[in-house]
Amino acid sequence: MRSAAIVFDKPGALAVRRLALNAPDTADVVVASHFSGVSSGTEKMLYEGTMPAFPGMRYPLVPGYETVGTVVEAGATSGRSVGDQVFVPGANCYADAAGLFGASASMLVVPGARTIKTHFEREEEAALLALAATAHHAVCRSSRAASLVIGHGVLGRLIARIILATGNPPPTVWETRNVRRGGAQGYTVTAPEADRDLRHDVIIDASGDAGVIDQAIARLNRGGGLVLAGFYGERVHFAFPAAFMKEASIAIAAEFTPADVQAVLKLVDQGRLSLHGLITHFAAPADAASAYRAAFNDPDCLKMIIDWRNAA
Repeated sequence: MRSAAIVFDKPGALAVRRLALNAPDTADVVVASHFSGVSSGTEKMLYEGTMPAFPGMRYPLVPGYETVGTVVEAGATSGRSVGDQVFVPGANCYADAAGLFGASASMLVVPGARTIKTHFEREEEAALLALAATAHHAVCRSSRAASLVIGHGVLGRLIARIILATGNPPPTVWETRNVRRGGAQGYTVTAPEADRDLRHDVIIDASGDAGVIDQAIARLNRGGGLVLAGFYGERVHFAFPAAFMKEASIAIAAEFTPADVQAVLKLVDQGRLSLHGLITHFAAPADAASAYRAAFNDPDCLKMIIDWRNAA
């Protein structure tokens, strides 16, 4: 079995190639991918070669951890059935490329237990599930609700939406780029220098920019907390005296958990959380090179989706 896949042959080199897939066993499913999201954080670092080393990381590699598709084969012990809509948060099923994170391909072989059964009416929105679960994990990283979110990309928007969906007051969101200040749903987006609210108990950084840490600490109340929800490829540092005087807590929100996924699915099912309006761009696999450039560099592109449905 072979699959069309996005391949990073080396830093800066992207291709779409047909790769041999490992044979499925009884615990596996074969998924026909429909939509894959492009991560402007981790995938950009993989593409640029700035990603810190992970176990099993090597080039060539297949990126991607945001794929939704349909089960076309289901092993006897996979726990899935043919026809199920599933979210795939990654795959390692290639004979001649590393799967890091491995889900940006037209066909995937993956353990059924690794997939998440979904039933989104707008199927492409299921590709946002990992980001939404990451946002939920960041929101829950503190025992108090955040009143300031830094960054109004997709992650920042989801964090703000989840703060509201979980019954908390609307946060303020900082965004330095004017083009990204639109699209707020029930909360306020402003430039940092225009924010008159000088103190916050909890701040969540969704920008991934380590340079904002000192600015965020300056806005904390004494005993306040800063949650780092981005992924920081560079060294993270901050001025100690300001953090010392605030007796600030700095927390890292790592990968989402299965509980975060189920919490997000419940909020969506209850109509308390919408994933609508976050996907701005679609591209065919043949246009992957330009699509990835847009996802990484175009501020108008909130979320790029690769549409695999007509891939050969």
